[in-house]
Amino acid sequence: MVSCLLLAFYPNQTKATTKTSPSSLVAEKPIESARAKTLLLRLDEIHNMDKSSLNSSEKRVLRKEVRSIKKELTTLGGGVYISVGAVLLIIILLILLL
Repeated sequence: MVSCLLLAFYPNQTKATTKTSPSSLVAEKPIESARAKTLLLRLDEIHNMDKSSLNSSEKRVLRKEVRSIKKELTTLGGGVYISVGAVLLIIILLILLL
């Protein structure tokens, strides 16, 4: 019981340090470029199309175009993606360590 109390109050001691502000500012990347906007507009056009009148080969071409647009948008975004398994592993490790 004593060890649980010591572990519970230990993080409070580490928060007693003074906060330092960052010395340099990081310029933020523009959220959407002109290319990304055009790709998103094309995705909206494809989504709003009446696909019932298209034959199977035309639908296949549209699907390939949507896949390539989504792939290009992910490369333009440059974000870091974490899988569900990795998130669960991180949560379990945090629970065990804290």
